[in-house]
Amino acid sequence: MTPEQIVREFFEEVRSGNNPEYSNQLMEEQVLAHQIVSEEEQTVLRTPKDYAEHVREMIEAYGNFSLEIQEFLVDGNKVYVRWKQKGTHVGEIDGYQPTGLPVIQMASAVYRIENGKISEYWIQIDRLGIQKQLEYNKNISSVIA
Repeated sequence: MTPEQIVREFFEEVRSGNNPEYSNQLMEEQVLAHQIVSEEEQTVLRTPKDYAEHVREMIEAYGNFSLEIQEFLVDGNKVYVRWKQKGTHVGEIDGYQPTGLPVIQMASAVYRIENGKISEYWIQIDRLGIQKQLEYNKNISSVIA
């Protein structure tokens, strides 16, 4: 498969929550995941198994969310994807109790493909936007209750 096909399949099967365990077919045994948290760069080592668990945790928090790819660019063995994820707050998220209200996540990542699998990625998520939605939803749900 080409880098484009690998990342498209990753989003359609794994990242979407449709088949998280399929990560073992699309990811190297150890993947470097570069993340930005509070403007601080962090790198964690991910395995296909713990990435599948990460997706299952998203399903527990956001229910059966939808995932819309908004931009998809390929440059050699690197693939850039920007997406919008829409879910419902059904599980605890960062200390916020479930409200049953919508939560939208905007994110983007660059995936590096080596030997036919994802070997590294750089991801940015609008975490402040998510926090503001969770806070707003908490206030709305307390008014409704």
